[in-house]
Amino acid sequence: MRQRITPWPWLRRPIRRDGRCDDAMHGAGGLVDLKLGHYYKDGIEVIDVGGKIDISTAPRLRELLIDLVSKDNYQLIVNLDRVEFLDSTGLGVLVGGLKRVRAHDGSLDLVCTRERILKIFRVTGLAKVFGIHETVDQAIAANGRR
Repeated sequence: MRQRITPWPWLRRPIRRDGRCDDAMHGAGGLVDLKLGHYYKDGIEVIDVGGKIDISTAPRLRELLIDLVSKDNYQLIVNLDRVEFLDSTGLGVLVGGLKRVRAHDGSLDLVCTRERILKIFRVTGLAKVFGIHETVDQAIAANGRR
């Protein structure tokens, strides 16, 4: 029996030693490299994001933001310190989240110290739209002053 080989390597599923496909890290468009977590601190929902935010992973972040806002969390902090890559789709998700919380007089602040990611916000002019802080505690303190 001939094994069917997909001509596009990004469409191949990772195969484990036992021959089964591992879908845990597979998403639309290829391997998914996004880690999401969230916790509540001082009355604010903090979202930790790690990995790459691109066209294949951004929908997961969008779903989390929508879910949190639908549960009446209007004060959000998104920690981007472990984000290695951010494209226009990811920027769109963050702007969409900001619009959602502002519709309820809320806020969405960012934590980011990676120059590579900060440059994207400066070039696009979004550094003036988002509150960008160096630590989660600074973002919480800034949120309390509003």
